[in-house]
Amino acid sequence: MKRRDAYLKLTRHNGRAGTHGTYNPKHNDRSFNLANSEHIDPERAKGNIYWDCFYGFRSALAPQDPDDLAATFSEVERQFYESRYSNFVESQNERNAKIRHTERNRSIPDLLSSRKTCPEETIYQLGTLDEHASGEVLLAVVTEFIEEFKARFGDHVHVLDWALHLDESTPHIHERHVFDCENKHGEVAPQQEKALEALGFELPDPGKPLSRRNNRKITFDTACRKMLFEIAKRHGLELEEEAEYGNREYLEKQDFILAKQKEQLAAQQNKLDELTLKVNDMETLIDEVSAAAYDKAVEVVTDVVRTETRKEDMRMIEDTKKWVLSPERKAPQSTREYTAKHLDSVLGQVPQDHADHRCPLAGEAPEAGSPAERQGADQGKSTGFCSATAEPLAGRADPTKAICAAYRRKIRKLFSIIVRGDVY
Repeated sequence: MKRRDAYLKLTRHNGRAGTHGTYNPKHNDRSFNLANSEHIDPERAKGNIYWDCFYGFRSALAPQDPDDLAATFSEVERQFYESRYSNFVESQNERNAKIRHTERNRSIPDLLSSRKTCPEETIYQLGTLDEHASGEVLLAVVTEFIEEFKARFGDHVHVLDWALHLDESTPHIHERHVFDCENKHGEVAPQQEKALEALGFELPDPGKPLSRRNNRKITFDTACRKMLFEIAKRHGLELEEEAEYGNREYLEKQDFILAKQKEQLAAQQNKLDELTLKVNDMETLIDEVSAAAYDKAVEVVTDVVRTETRKEDMRMIEDTKKWVLSPERKAPQSTREYTAKHLDSVLGQVPQDHADHRCPLAGEAPEAGSPAERQGADQGKSTGFCSATAEPLAGRADPTKAICAAYRRKIRKLFSIIVRGDVY
């Protein structure tokens, strides 16, 4: 069996469920329409061999007796579970009723569909798609293994059925079995770990607690693999002694998984670094745009604040002039005219581009109160505008405040000259 200095690869793979739930034995005994599966050759399927624990061997050439109660693997497994575990199911349901937890009740179909209590399926294969043993050699090795398997572990591990498939790309065998053991109530129940403990299997690391990576099933599978290799060697086969994962030189399976995870993490880290650089570049661009926008906003706000401040001060001066010239004032006419003339000179110092603000104010009615009182109110308006406008720019030096303060100091100085004249 040594082909071109290449040793055959012996595979024994276990599983209970996949993407679509627990494995269906209909695939194994071909109890479905083969026309719906492109990878199965219906002509070669006639050479498949099937075995179950109730009725033994059968094939398409030697079909099962139609009078048999179980025509398919599904029915065989249901019958086995009913005959062996019905007492456990009924007793457990009674205990659930006594403690008022009937929602925990289960049935035989529930046991067959649960990942913990359904049969375990094992696939055996000798070789690969390119290099593999014949179906006859595979059948001889695996049937001898199953007989020894039942002799050694049959008290607690029961082989239910198996099928040799010759109708796919590579000959292989599907075998299904169930683990069981008596529970604390003396009832036989499907339970893997307790069954293996009863068979004498220890944890891989007895010093550590039972876990997914430290359980008796690992020890059991190691013993089965060793037994299978010994039987294959007795048949004269030369096999790969060391496991190979992912087409790489030998590594322990967990080491290979960790190496793959590290590669994935490194790739993800590189992608994250690239995204981080892009984010940093974007943040730098945002800062630059924000700075330019802020400078432009300062220019606009400065002009607006300056204009509004002058408008308020001009209004105050206009109102004061109207108040001084009103007939209610008791000061001499000459004093009042002198004061009004001085106010005109103050207005004359306002830049020409703001002179248009005097027109709409000239026709307004004078406000109540003295100019000094209105000065405080008007200053509050002007200063309030300045603060409200500058508030969104808090956290930076605000040039508008300095401009407003300097301009208002100039206005107050001129206005103080008027106030000192005994106009009031």
